[in-house]
Amino acid sequence: MKTDEYQELYAGLIRLHILHHACEEPIFGLEMIRELSRHGYRIGAGTLYPILHGMEKKGWVRSTTELIGGRNRRVYRATPKGRKALNAARDKVQELFGELFEDGRPRKLGSPGQLA
Repeated sequence: MKTDEYQELYAGLIRLHILHHACEEPIFGLEMIRELSRHGYRIGAGTLYPILHGMEKKGWVRSTTELIGGRNRRVYRATPKGRKALNAARDKVQELFGELFEDGRPRKLGSPGQLA
């Protein structure tokens, strides 16, 4: 599988995406892999599960094992701490979005301090 050269840059976006969905409804790994792929992120179980475990360790999500479609699945739900973290991140994302898309148009960067 070809890796994206910007994968490290997207890591925070992937975490935000996961947390967003976990705040909306319970999620499980395969479902998130599919959801992320719909948005162009190519992420496998070997990457996703350590992210989910790290988010659980931080207290942003909590997991339980549930029987879904005849299979035991680890299901993740956002915690109050996770909801608070997502709300704080939204403010930062909105601020960055404002800088990246001034006047509603994407800024193309050229030389430092100049627009291309």
